[in-house]
Amino acid sequence: MDAILQFDSSILLWMQDSLRGAADPIVKVITHLGDKGILWIALTLVLLAFRKTRRLGVFCMVSMLIGLLVTNLVIKNWVARVRPYELIDGLQRIIEAQHDYSFPSGHTTNSLACAWVLFRRAPKKYGVTALVLAILISLSRLYVGVHYPTDVLGGAVIGICSATLALWLVPKLEAKIPAMKKLY
Repeated sequence: MDAILQFDSSILLWMQDSLRGAADPIVKVITHLGDKGILWIALTLVLLAFRKTRRLGVFCMVSMLIGLLVTNLVIKNWVARVRPYELIDGLQRIIEAQHDYSFPSGHTTNSLACAWVLFRRAPKKYGVTALVLAILISLSRLYVGVHYPTDVLGGAVIGICSATLALWLVPKLEAKIPAMKKLY
């Protein structure tokens, strides 16, 4: 067993043996908030619906699209890492089996792509709340046994980089396409 897998395995088995129990139903709800990005997509649609928040919605949309392309269309298929519950002896998942590869965590990428934009651009109370929720969704993927810690770390890096790129790219597009500013 290589060092990274050993590190990941020890954390997941410790979480299973030490943390699981009464909080399981709550953590399952938290993890499902990230399914297919629905929560973050819905939030983005709400932001896009109002002129006052539309630009913030555009940043979130672009950030999540970048994260989706990098994570789900490129890296997951390139790395093709099997899920931890398929490889680690004794690890039990507490939600349904996942049907794609493990690295990086799509829930984490999507959550942090949107939350990092909000953290950087929305009023502090909303940005911090979004970031805390994104972190909880990310950590829940470990708790329920469907991702390795390095999957979540990779997803976090991609999500934050996607948000940072979107925050840089959208103003560049606005400068090149003046009609975009009329949307806000």
